[in-house]
Order: sequence, then structure tokens, then C-alpha cells
Amino acid sequence: MKTITNAMPNRTGKPRKTLISARRQTPFYLMMAPGLIFVAILSYFPMVGVIIAFKDYNARDGIFGSPWKDPLFKNFEFFFKSDLAKSVTFNTLFYNLIEAVAVTVCALALAILLNEVKNKFVSATYKGSILLPTFLSWIVIQFILFSLLSVDRGIVNNMITNNGGEAIYWYSEPSYWRYILPIAYLWKNVGYYSVLYVAAIAGINTDYYEAAQLDGASKWQRIKHITLPLLQPTIIVLSLLWVGKLFNGGLGDWNGFYTLANDAGALYSTTDVIDTLVFRSLKKVNDYGMSSAIGLYQSVVGFFLVLISNYIIKKRDPDSALF
Repeated sequence: MKTITNAMPNRTGKPRKTLISARRQTPFYLMMAPGLIFVAILSYFPMVGVIIAFKDYNARDGIFGSPWKDPLFKNFEFFFKSDLAKSVTFNTLFYNLIEAVAVTVCALALAILLNEVKNKFVSATYKGSILLPTFLSWIVIQFILFSLLSVDRGIVNNMITNNGGEAIYWYSEPSYWRYILPIAYLWKNVGYYSVLYVAAIAGINTDYYEAAQLDGASKWQRIKHITLPLLQPTIIVLSLLWVGKLFNGGLGDWNGFYTLANDAGALYSTTDVIDTLVFRSLKKVNDYGMSSAIGLYQSVVGFFLVLISNYIIKKRDPDSALF
């Protein structure tokens, strides 16, 4: 009997180990708690409000007391039957795709260049300089842009007229803003993403570079065969985040589209995105149900884009997928 008892597996061993491990991790769980609570309060609890998209909302009855729409998807008709639906959808996708590619490429290039600067003081100065625009609000950037593009007092027009040219009416010509908006977004955000890539590069083991250097590899070869392949997981994760926000007006920075162009009606054909259309419609119509419907539509499409992108990445490189 004793032999049989000793031979039996200890079924309580695994739970005990799990409990001991959980106790050891308690300080880390406590450190995570404020962030998790913050995300839960600001991101998950408000998700209850998505039902507004299917209701005839009024402030007196509240979210749960307001009557349901009849038909249920009537709020979505506001956007899909709008004459501007095609143009704002195209603008939203166009700007986000351009910004995703431009920011990723430029941020990678900047990060690699910054990694080659060996002087710590100079490197820190460069990082601070390129990161500064990230902390500027779009209102401040609007004033900077207006000082450059103003018809009568703008720096750019003064340079053109001083050289015998004619002043350009930047705020009346929609075609120019296909280039102005991506450049403004790139200038504001490239520093932030470059710092993320710099941090990822700093985590690469220097033994790889030393071994490659001993083998006679040039700097470009080290970048091509060591830096870029080892940055692939970081690039994939950030790219998935971009994909999930392709239907948002500038990745949450839709204020840039609204403020940089001074909400000029002449520029709507090239500066209007889904978020700005909904914002102006909300101001004029004051219908919360319609604006919630478009927000839900953007979120659902973004969610499926992430799933599809993650599925494709998982097929090619399972280790780089999010889940």
C-alpha cells in the first residue's frame, strides 16, 4: 500500500507551484493595477455606450431608457446614404496608408542614424529635437502652418513674390493639401516612433555586430542582415496597430484634419475624413445616435482588419503574430 501511495502523482503539486509563483509576482501585479484600471475605466466600461448606435437617444431617458430605432440600423443610413461617404472614406484610407508607410520608413531610418551617433550628448540632443513636435498640439501646429502659408503674410508666399512669382492661395486650392497634411503629420509623429525603434535597437545584442565586423561586414550589411531582421517583431506589432486604425481620422489625430485646414469648405474634397464629417454633422444635426453608429462602424472594420492582418502574419511568421 505504501509503495502504491508513493507511486501516485502528487496532484496538488502544480496548484501549489502556481500559488507560490502568483505570490512572487504580486508586486508586479500591483504595479500593473493602475494601468489596468485606467484602461478598464476609459476603454472597456464606455463600450456599453455602443447601443446608442441602435437607439433614438435623448438625454432625458439616458442610454438604457431611450427607445430603439425602427428600423434598428436607421442611424447607419446617415453615413452610407450620404453623398460624401465615398470621398471621406477614400480620404481616410489614403491619408492613413500614406502616413503609415512614410512614418515607418522615416522612423526606421532616423533610428538607425541615431544609433550610429556614439556621442551621448549629441545623440540625446538629436532625440530631444525630433521628439519635440510630438508634444505640440494641433492648434499650435495650425498657427505655425498658417504663418507659413498665409496669402499676404506667409513666409512661403513672401519668398515666392520676392522672386517674381505670384502668391498661392493655399487655403482655396484642395490639391495642395494631399501633400501638406501627410508632411505635417510626419513632422509631428516621426520622432515618437523613431524613439521606439531606437529602444528596440538598443536591445539587440552587440555581439552580433562585433562578429559581423570581424567578418568584414560593412555598416550597410550589418543594418541589412542584423538590425532590420531583429527589428521585424517591433515593426510588425506597430504595423498591426496602424492597420487597426486605418479607418480613424489620422490615428486619433483627426483634429489635425479639422484644424490645419481651418475647416475651410473649399478644401473638404481633400481634407474631409470620416471623423470630421461626423463631427460637423453632430454640431449641425445634434444626433448622438448617428455619430455613435459611425464610430461603431469604424471600430468594427478596424477590428477585422487587425484579425486579417494578424492571420496573414501568423501564416508567414507565427512568432511575430500578436495572438
